Amino acid sequence: MFDFIQRHRRAIQVLLFLFLIPPFVFFGIDRFDRPAGAETVASVGDMRITQQDFARALRERQEAIQRLTGGRASPELLDSAELRAEVLEALVRRQLLLARAVRAGMTVSDAQLQATISEFPVFQSEGRFSFDLYQQYLRSQGLTPPAFEAKLRQDLLIGQVDDAFGETSFVPRTVIDQLTRISEQQREVSVHTIAPDRFVAQVKLVPDAAKRYYDNNPNEFRIPEQVRVEYVTLALDSLMSQVTLDPAEVKKYYESHKAEFEGRQERQASHILIALEAGASADEKKKARERAEELARQVKQNPARFAEFAKQHSQDPGSAANGGDLGFFSRGTMPKAFEEAVFAMKPGEIEGPVETEYGYHILRLANVKGGETLSFEDVRPKIEEALKRQQAGRKFAEVAEHFNNVVFEQSESLKPAAEVAKSNLRQSGWITREQADDPTLNHPKLRQAVFSDDVLVAKRNSAVVEVAPGVLVAARLLEHKPASLQPFDEVRGAIDKKLTQQRAAQLAAQEGRALLEKLKQGSEAGIKWGAAQLVGRQEAKGVSEAVLRQAFRADTSELPAYAGADLPNGAYALIRVSRVVEPEKIDPERRKQVAEALRQLRGQEAMLAYVESLKKKDAVRISRELVEKK
Repeated sequence: MFDFIQRHRRAIQVLLFLFLIPPFVFFGIDRFDRPAGAETVASVGDMRITQQDFARALRERQEAIQRLTGGRASPELLDSAELRAEVLEALVRRQLLLARAVRAGMTVSDAQLQATISEFPVFQSEGRFSFDLYQQYLRSQGLTPPAFEAKLRQDLLIGQVDDAFGETSFVPRTVIDQLTRISEQQREVSVHTIAPDRFVAQVKLVPDAAKRYYDNNPNEFRIPEQVRVEYVTLALDSLMSQVTLDPAEVKKYYESHKAEFEGRQERQASHILIALEAGASADEKKKARERAEELARQVKQNPARFAEFAKQHSQDPGSAANGGDLGFFSRGTMPKAFEEAVFAMKPGEIEGPVETEYGYHILRLANVKGGETLSFEDVRPKIEEALKRQQAGRKFAEVAEHFNNVVFEQSESLKPAAEVAKSNLRQSGWITREQADDPTLNHPKLRQAVFSDDVLVAKRNSAVVEVAPGVLVAARLLEHKPASLQPFDEVRGAIDKKLTQQRAAQLAAQEGRALLEKLKQGSEAGIKWGAAQLVGRQEAKGVSEAVLRQAFRADTSELPAYAGADLPNGAYALIRVSRVVEPEKIDPERRKQVAEALRQLRGQEAMLAYVESLKKKDAVRISRELVEKK
């Protein structure tokens, strides 16, 4: 497991970053807030996935889609049967893999868990893990450290299973080499473009063409339902300005948390390694230890010759030639015993032998840099902000409950709620069900709330919605415009132009395809080709994607070869491939990338097949009717 963490630390951090942004989905963990009678939507063996678990997962996926689409995803997509089925399947798959990892005896130690947390960027300040940032983030997500760490432990366990499939998938060398050669092949390409503008004058639309298009495509001219609202915001940040700190409290925090304000210390060390094979016998260990002790004695008597001894005796091929020099490194990058010894030494000292899983090390500390403690004045602003945020967070919880009650109980106006929040009422621009220009109002739940019957028909305040961690919003209707169609007379000109351009593009394509047939029959047909360019699949050199795709699809058994492509702007491109250049040799780095991609693909296929087999073995029961849209 330690090797897995070390090899894949960056991948794990990226994966965890994706998990950390939205709210967490917890299942398989006994949580105090799970209702005892919650209905089960699926079960894997004796582990339940409840409606509450599913609702959280669905909400997380919906919010992720909204971030990816800039808030433009339709309500139909966000609540579609397909998305619901996909979310439920992902929950079942996760639980199956987690159960299998536990049965296989896979574990994540506390040390491994803490190492992963401490290196996560969102919890770091000036290159060091900050426990305050860790706590603040968990509070903003409504999480406790035990719940977060349980979820993270699960993620790492599942990562081990997933990694095993990728690393054990076999792809024949000949397949890798062939695909690498194909990916590095280049083709010399010339292009002749037939623009649709040449044909515009030839287009004659029938008199009722625009009206028929208008009648047959009403959605294209539909003005969506719109509202304008007034709204009030309760924000944690606004409460911070109301907090007054005792200077003594700020100083006390600094004194009791000095370790947090130390810079990241790095140390430069050299070593002489007497290596041990994994599974070495007691006798082999004894001999290696005795040899290391003798070398340590000689080196301590002749410290100036440390580099010379390392070159002659060290069994670490990576550092022996450099006199054992390992360069600068910080905590968390070396084996624990090695690291503890180095960080307890003073420059110039020689220690050892120190035993690790690699063997016995004789150590010499050369230099130390960083690690200075920042002064109180340097960090006072950060401490004050952190303490204000803590106190504001406690006050926010109290005010938020009162704010929510006032919005609901005095639903005929937002003024009382604005007084509670000590915030001004604001007015929005026009909002649709799919989009609001104001980022504060562009949350899917808030848009759903302002288009509810309570707001539109009953004229009440909307429900309070948390649009971001520590930001609550309630809204009230000002104006409402039902959905409508743009009048035909307003759009007739635009329709005529569109239909003319479409027909001109069709005529350009017709001419292009006719010329393409002549080219394939051996006639150049008087075509003026553009300058030839040598392009690759990864090197377009300004050639459009459509042209590049067809150029590499062309049959090049006979040259020149010809192809055609419809371009996004309505033009038609004739393509001539005059030369094919095969790679002289395979680029090792490119081959490595292709091999890794193929192994991952095979690994994913194998894992999905494995999950399907687990479903048959692990008594998976799914109640789809409980998650279908009502």
